[in-house]
Amino acid sequence: MIAVVFPGQGSQRPGMGQDLYSVYPIAKSVFAKVSEATGLDVARLCFESDEETLRQTENAQLALYTCGLAAWFALREGLSHEVKHFAGHSVGEYAAVVAAGALDVGAGAKLVRRRGEIMARAGQTRPGTMAAILGMERSDLEALCKAVSDKGVCVVANDNCPGQLVISGDLDAVQAACALAPERGAKRALPLNVAGAFHSPLMDDAAKELAVELHAAGFGQAAQAHAVYANVTAEKVTHAIEWPGLLERQLKCPVQWTECVLTMVGHGVTTMVECGVGEVLCGLLRRIAPEARGLKVVDCATLEQVRPELQAISS
Repeated sequence: MIAVVFPGQGSQRPGMGQDLYSVYPIAKSVFAKVSEATGLDVARLCFESDEETLRQTENAQLALYTCGLAAWFALREGLSHEVKHFAGHSVGEYAAVVAAGALDVGAGAKLVRRRGEIMARAGQTRPGTMAAILGMERSDLEALCKAVSDKGVCVVANDNCPGQLVISGDLDAVQAACALAPERGAKRALPLNVAGAFHSPLMDDAAKELAVELHAAGFGQAAQAHAVYANVTAEKVTHAIEWPGLLERQLKCPVQWTECVLTMVGHGVTTMVECGVGEVLCGLLRRIAPEARGLKVVDCATLEQVRPELQAISS
């Protein structure tokens, strides 16, 4: 069984998505729909912006969303069967929800743009940071976060794969956790260049603001066609009406990516196709479930390689 997954991070670089845009009309139409919905020239943003501009929260999220869906719709055109399982990491979950039929491309783009703006502003009004902690068990890292709680909020924000966790919170608390982590068994503690303490309680107010947009977005007006595995629960979601609450929680709660992947594999998924930019999720898959196969679609060459492989799986 096949699942399609969408990254929430990657190598944002000038020209991202341009190959698919130039060759596949349906990929170009995704860019056009996102541009129309947001009032931004997304093709220009992705193709001509410098790396610093693309790394800005509100730009990075929209670029990842657009490139992910452009890759997926271009891939889907040549498949003789439906893919029925989707997931996305952080902002990638919005692309997964659209791919599953719970929302259209334009409505999803508006939400992603507002999410990025709200998160960027939250990072200014309630400053915080994040850090990757390598080589620790989650329970040990949670105990470490508790040990530095006198310095502020510090929580596990991303459970990416065994041995790769991310913490988020107040600057002093995260710095204290990074300093203590090697003594508690971590191999490395790496501060991340981010604009705020995402997926933590510091995003509570931002999540409430985003919730207004989510509840007005039109989830549930059409039946969700396929399953998406939610970041905050790692469970299969088949009813579109659940998404406003889940996506609100996602902004302030941990991304349970390890559990999402294990749940999909437990439901029979044997191949995951990462659509978008890079192969971050393929790398995580090798650590979480090495028995499953990871494929990437980032440009025309990878798409043409992957499509016949997926056809063979379904035959």
